[in-house]
Amino acid sequence: MERMKEATEAEMKKIKEIQNAISNIDPTYFAYNAEHKKHILKIDVGFQTNSADIIDINKNTRLQLLNAGKAINRFIEEACKKYKAQYLLIIEGQASKDNYIRNNELSYERALALVNYWKNNGVYFNPEECEVIVSGSGQDGTLRIQPDVAGNVKNQRFLIHILPKPGVIR
Repeated sequence: MERMKEATEAEMKKIKEIQNAISNIDPTYFAYNAEHKKHILKIDVGFQTNSADIIDINKNTRLQLLNAGKAINRFIEEACKKYKAQYLLIIEGQASKDNYIRNNELSYERALALVNYWKNNGVYFNPEECEVIVSGSGQDGTLRIQPDVAGNVKNQRFLIHILPKPGVIR
């Protein structure tokens, strides 16, 4: 019984280490949001209304997004080696509350545009280390920029979530 307790304590310690590893991600591109208990992308993207074309984003911002993708990739590679864990990378598109009928599709297309932009510029995530999920929350979801009203272009963007995948703890 005591041996089982020690194993469970060791597993819990390992789980906490893996969860806390995300705090080591590059602070140039990510900031911790205590309210939502996650790191968020600090780059203000601002897609044009009803657009998912990454080319609409200015060149300097696109370069920052590319560097953020490289930083995520480095973090995941290092964390996987150190903790023998896998990660889930969720790219979530969002849209402003303008009641555009295609906001759900548009937000997904924004997230997909970022993933494709990274791939087109040599940023690939090893599927043995990282599962990438492309999603869109339309005009819903969390971490919305206030005031969350029609026309707030700051919600025409995407969020990036990096989570350790549950599984076998070694």
